[in-house]
This record gives sequence, C-alpha cells and structure tokens, in this order.
Amino acid sequence: MESKANIKNGMIRLVFTAVAVLLEVVLMLGMFLTGLGRYAEVIAVVSRILALLLVLGIYSQNKTASIKMTWITLILAIPAFGVFLYILIGLSGSTAKMRKRFEKMDAILMPHLVQDAEIKDELWETVPSCFGISRYILEESGYPLYRNEGVVYYSEASEALEAQKQAMRQAESFIFMEYFAVEDAESWMEIQDILADKVKQGVEVRVFYDDIGSSVFVNKDFARKLEGLGIRCRIFNPMIPVFNLFLNNRDHRKMTIIDGKIGFTGGYNIANEYFNVTSPYGHWKDAGVRLTGDVVRAMTVAYLEMWNAVRSDDSDDNQFAFYLSDNPVNNTKKGFVQFYTDNPMDKKPVGEDVYLSLISQAKKYLYIMTPYLIITDEMSRMIGLAAKRGVDVRIITPGIPDKKIIYKLTRSYYARLVFDGVRIYEYTPGFCHAKLCVTDDIAATCGTINMDYRSLYHHFEDGCLMIGCDTVAAIKSDFDQTLPVCREVTDQYRSGRSAVLRFGQLVLRLLAPLM
Repeated sequence: MESKANIKNGMIRLVFTAVAVLLEVVLMLGMFLTGLGRYAEVIAVVSRILALLLVLGIYSQNKTASIKMTWITLILAIPAFGVFLYILIGLSGSTAKMRKRFEKMDAILMPHLVQDAEIKDELWETVPSCFGISRYILEESGYPLYRNEGVVYYSEASEALEAQKQAMRQAESFIFMEYFAVEDAESWMEIQDILADKVKQGVEVRVFYDDIGSSVFVNKDFARKLEGLGIRCRIFNPMIPVFNLFLNNRDHRKMTIIDGKIGFTGGYNIANEYFNVTSPYGHWKDAGVRLTGDVVRAMTVAYLEMWNAVRSDDSDDNQFAFYLSDNPVNNTKKGFVQFYTDNPMDKKPVGEDVYLSLISQAKKYLYIMTPYLIITDEMSRMIGLAAKRGVDVRIITPGIPDKKIIYKLTRSYYARLVFDGVRIYEYTPGFCHAKLCVTDDIAATCGTINMDYRSLYHHFEDGCLMIGCDTVAAIKSDFDQTLPVCREVTDQYRSGRSAVLRFGQLVLRLLAPLM
C-alpha cells in the first residue's frame, strides 16, 4: 500500500525532474540559437558561481555528510537540475510559517508533560545503561520517562487491530486516530462502523491522515463522508505541487488514542494489506504496541500538536485540560516506557539518535527488523563497530520487495555490514514492514521509524522506547520465532561484487537521500 502511495509521489517528482532537465536543454539551445551564444561564457561563469555559493551553504549546514554529498554532487554536475531539485525537495521542512505554527503549539502543549524526578532516579539506579538514551529523548523531544503501567506487544498487525477495535468500543470520551495511510476498504469499514456508533453515544471522534499516503485509496469525498457521520476529519499537508515547499515532509505516524487512557502505535496503517486481507507481497509482517497509563498523556500531546499545527486556516482547540486529565493506574509492572516523536521542523534527528544510542550500548546482541535499510555512513559504521566488539548483530529485511529499486538499494548496504561481522536475513514469507530494535534483553523500540532517509530526516514519526519491561522479552521472542522462517544471506555477500554491480550500487547510494 505504501509502495503505491510512494509511486504516485515519485511520479510527481519525476515530472519536476523532467522539467528541470528540459530547462537545462532549453537554456543551452537558447544561448546558441537566439544570439546569446556570445554570452555563453559569461552565463556559464555566473551560473557556476551561484551553484558554488549554494554548495558552500549546504556544506555549512548541520546535516549528515551523506545528504550533503548528494546535493553538492548534483548541483555542481548539473546546476539547473540540481538547484531546481534542491528548491523542491532539499528546502522542505524549512518553511518558517509552518515551523512557527509548531513552535506555537509546543509552547502551549509541552508544559503539560512534566518529568517525575523520582522515576528518572529509579532508572539510574536500576538500568543505568539506558539513562542517557532516556535523558536525550526528554531533552531533545520533550517527552518524559514513565513507569511501565502495562505495555502489550503484538507480533502481528491483525492482533493489534482486534485489540484496538475492542478498546474503541469501550470509549467514553474521545477517540483520536492519526495514520499515514487509510484505505476505504474492509479493514477500515469495520473501524468506521465503531466510530459512527461512538459518535451517536456522544463520544468525540477525530481522524487525521496524510494526503499523499492515502491518495491512491481515498479522495476528498472520504473526508466529507466522515464529516457526514459526525467524525471530525483533517488531512495532513494536502498535495499542492510547486506552491508547497513543505510537500516532501509527510505525516508517517500511526496512532490511536482512546480517552487518553489507552494508546496504540506501531508500523501498521489502516489498509487491507497490513492485516493480510489482501497479499500482493506475500505475508505482511508488522508489529505494534498497546500503551496504558500516564504515557498515553504524551501520545495525546503529540496528536494535539499535529492536529492544531498543520494548517493556519483550521479552527484550533482552545482547551486541552479535557484531553490531558490525570490517569492514575495501580502500577504492578516492572520497567519503564517512553513515547517520543521525530519532527523535521526542529532539525533534530531524534529517531536516528535513539537507534544509534541503542546500537552503541549493545553488549551481547542487537537485533533489528526494518523494511528499508538505507542508512547514513555514521549508522553503518556504528552497526559494524558493534559487531566488531563481539555483539551478535542480526538484521531482518523483506524477502519480497514492495519497491524493487528500494530493495536493490537496501541490498547495496549488505556487503559493508557483512564485512564487519553483521548477519543479514531476508523474511521469506513476504514483506516485513515492522520497525523493531531490541538489545541485551534490556531495551527495545517499536514504532513508525524506518531505517531510511525518509523516516530519519523528512517525515513526522513516532516511537516507543521500552526499558526493563516484559515487552522487551516479547519482542526478542518474536525475533527468535521469525529468524527460522528467514533466509540468511550473509555468506552470499561475503564474496566480491562485479564492477558493473558496484557502479550501479554506487549511483543508487549517491541518490539514496532523495528516495
């Protein structure tokens, strides 16, 4: 499903790319066919100077070298094409207007999240190795650490969906839903029936979805249909090519919040493929978590931030206390949980840094499951270094691709990782869409954050860090059950690659930040 949405988005970018190339050709023809030929040298010098100034500006940015190298190469090699593409994609997320709206909402909402110092001290005393990661999340994204009040892990999206529907049937005050993609088909219709019934009972229901993510499944009539049922609906960042420099930043989060007491998140959207109602890529493997207790307050804040910040012409909420009331729970569970988000507006790669922190602290084992493995040199080196330290590092990626070019790009990273001692597995039953990381029976993450440039640098994302919980063991158990149905391809990538293959992969890797 996401592949189809990205195909449509990719077609739009292809059109802009074609226009940029056409402009380059027209400029060259114009210089020589309309009498501008005598100024060709001056024009060339001026354009190169402008390109060089832009390159220096990109070089000075606080971004990973992998991203900067792509733009620098494109702009210097083909100035008109590179500059046009940079304006279209590279500047996305830099719109001051959008950033100010998020800053305004954060100033109102984030004070509702206060870190309990006692819980921080308890983490330091019981699991000191994770104290730094938790502190980083608190300082950089503003989301506190909470005691585990009942995290449940679902190794299949269908199990999570059933639990989610059951919780929604019990809603008394409100239901909030936020998803990258919604398909107006069987899986959604079951949820829609529940939501419509809850509206009749006086429950407030809101649905929020990404325009590009859902564009091949629903149109504007879908939003009007929901409004007609009494369901409040908003569309994230409607697709307006050329006029929308924010176009490249999508809402990739997946959340359902019930009464501020129960929250669900994970890799799955609300579309048939995720629940194997349809199977275009074999068995779809996905995962999710159910949160209860005070941590749901953090999820609710994240939802209200997006709902109220996305468009200036929408009517914002004026009162938040109703949605952020205290939620006391008798805590009998061990461990800690910390919900967090990643926001391209603040230029802080929180999702990547959490992954890097878990990788760096691993001592015994590090297991990763991701649909796409398109990573920076820093992350590749960190994963390899963990293996060199003697850590048992294993990565599971899909055996059946949803996007063939991304599949080839993912495989281009294998050889370097295998050389460093990492073991690579491909999920043979079908497409593996879960985003999981677990280490040393101590900590794990589950959420929406893929290991690719889109998730780590361009999209709005969310995740859940679990420390010392029973859920960590459940995620490790899921890996233990999944690995036997995977094909280990480690030995296949130990041998050298042909010069043609290496060149093709080099080009793909260079363009990876644009995909």
